[in-house]
Amino acid sequence: MCGITGIMTLSAAVPDKTLLERMIGVIRHRGPDDVSYWSGPHMGLGFCRLSIVDLAEGRQPISNEDGSLWLVFNGEIYNYQSLRGKLQDRGHLFSTESDSEIIVHLYEEYGEGCVHHLRGMFSFAIWDSRKQMLFAARDPFGIKPFYYRSSGDSFMFASEIKSLLAASGQAASVKPESLLNFLTFQYVPEPTTMFTGISKLQPGHYLIARPGESLKLKKYWEPSFTPEDRPLSYYTEQIEARLADSVSRHLTGDVEVGCFLSSGIDSTAIAALLRRHRNVRTFSVGFEGPHNETTFAAETARTLGTEHYDMLISEEDYFQSVPRAVWHQDEPVADPSAIALYHVAKLASSKVKVVLSGEGADELFGGYGIYREPAALAPFSLLPNWARQLLKNLAVRLPSGMKGRNYILRASTPLEERFLGNAKIFSEDMKAQLVKSFADLEENFQTPQQIAGRYYAQTVHLDPVTRMQHIDMNLWLPGNILMKADKMTMAHSLELRVPFLDLEVFELAAKLPSAFKTAKGTTKYALRQALSGVVPESVVNRPKLGFPVPLRQWLAAGRGGRVLEQIENAGISDYVHLDQVAAMYKLHREGSGDYSRRLWALYIFALWHTAFIKEGPSASFQPTPDREQIVPGWSPSVLPIDIIQT
Repeated sequence: MCGITGIMTLSAAVPDKTLLERMIGVIRHRGPDDVSYWSGPHMGLGFCRLSIVDLAEGRQPISNEDGSLWLVFNGEIYNYQSLRGKLQDRGHLFSTESDSEIIVHLYEEYGEGCVHHLRGMFSFAIWDSRKQMLFAARDPFGIKPFYYRSSGDSFMFASEIKSLLAASGQAASVKPESLLNFLTFQYVPEPTTMFTGISKLQPGHYLIARPGESLKLKKYWEPSFTPEDRPLSYYTEQIEARLADSVSRHLTGDVEVGCFLSSGIDSTAIAALLRRHRNVRTFSVGFEGPHNETTFAAETARTLGTEHYDMLISEEDYFQSVPRAVWHQDEPVADPSAIALYHVAKLASSKVKVVLSGEGADELFGGYGIYREPAALAPFSLLPNWARQLLKNLAVRLPSGMKGRNYILRASTPLEERFLGNAKIFSEDMKAQLVKSFADLEENFQTPQQIAGRYYAQTVHLDPVTRMQHIDMNLWLPGNILMKADKMTMAHSLELRVPFLDLEVFELAAKLPSAFKTAKGTTKYALRQALSGVVPESVVNRPKLGFPVPLRQWLAAGRGGRVLEQIENAGISDYVHLDQVAAMYKLHREGSGDYSRRLWALYIFALWHTAFIKEGPSASFQPTPDREQIVPGWSPSVLPIDIIQT
């Protein structure tokens, strides 16, 4: 795991190394073990390394034999050893044992088609000096990030947005369209970001950039669900076999591999399969009271025989770390579990360099509770049209919170309108009251409904549950789950690997009929059946929790007032009506409704705005003991995190 940066100039001049040093300096947390650069006409590359594979020789940027190709790469290639043998048979010569060198020679052999041979997580860029071309790609699921921006005289890319801001020397600005979508999704859907002029390379895409020419983007892979009617026994046997193979492949490297462990089946399965190969260190965190998962996790660890570490996060510890976590995220992601992930990553980083985790299982195998809704709403669809319309008209007039009202309203609303992914923080009506009008919205601005609509259009032939999975695979997974997974672990120089998100595993999961996803009152039915002999029996049917955070209680108590104060002082009154925010807080404090997730979304946006927009390029920056190395003498236009008190 590493941090990568690059600058391509319009002229043939060699890019300024000082800019590359700034770009790398602000993301040294991604690679504290080594820093190196390469520059030539038109192109400069920067790299910071977290040493995992070929500790002695795996430095980057790395070139081919004649120096005509130069690569920077972030991630891991799990089939690199078999690829190496095939390439050697075709005459390629290698100077290291690293997986990064494989990509250079694959590109030599297959050009843009090299991406089809890779099994792993990656974002990389290759400068082809013969073609005067930059080729960059991102893995199929979007496990590793890749950001870029174009200006009049250069094209820049990096593993994190703050790296691009470090090089620009210009004040950052909010992209209004992204704010509107963030308030719905709790993250900014790709390929846009919350910053004007900065984009994400989408999962399963590559780009080609040439000096003086328009950027070319191409999709090389996309998730496609194709259910097949096979016996449950076929799927359960294949699930265990493929997941076990994926876990085995994810052990590549020359350092110890640990595992996150919650109370659920996903991380437990990974830990159990990992335990077949070696002794394992496992890590978990929880909160005091009913939101504590650590007791269950510790019991599971004892059963599996792992060396287990856990900790409880206090309310004070949680909120003290939020500004720092927001700085690492680059963009606002209003998922409270991101902060818990930040803490468990910090715990694990004191013992290991690499951890495995269970991200992706819910999207592949149907693990979210909302996926059970189509079956629950099905009886309503059997009513005649006139009856459904009558009930809908009556439900609209019923008091909010009255039993049955929400059921009728959801059942009478088309799937494409009621489900936009796992999070829907503010409705359009709520946003209309909260957000101030923007006069400069782009003509091609896409609303949340339009963003989800393009993915719904690809699945008109599929059942509702599979259509919901397709939405989450394209939006929720890269925008929320994988974004926080990368940023919260790399904040502590910890590499996170996700064995569920393997092409061989997905290929099988994509064929599962919906009857094997939600069945007998549970989710991930086929996965649970497949793992019944792998994980402890107590875990097989345990409900999903996923770092539950007692946010509702915290914000209803004294913490809520301090959160509101920070929102009001963050300089966001140009975007939202602060009196509406205060009204939400009042209702929440009085117990008139649960507004915790909406207040949290605004709080995260406020902290992000303070960090990246309000303070500006002249903001002071004081490194803290666990903060990454920063280039001396430079004050970034990003979070002076220590001035924010919670």
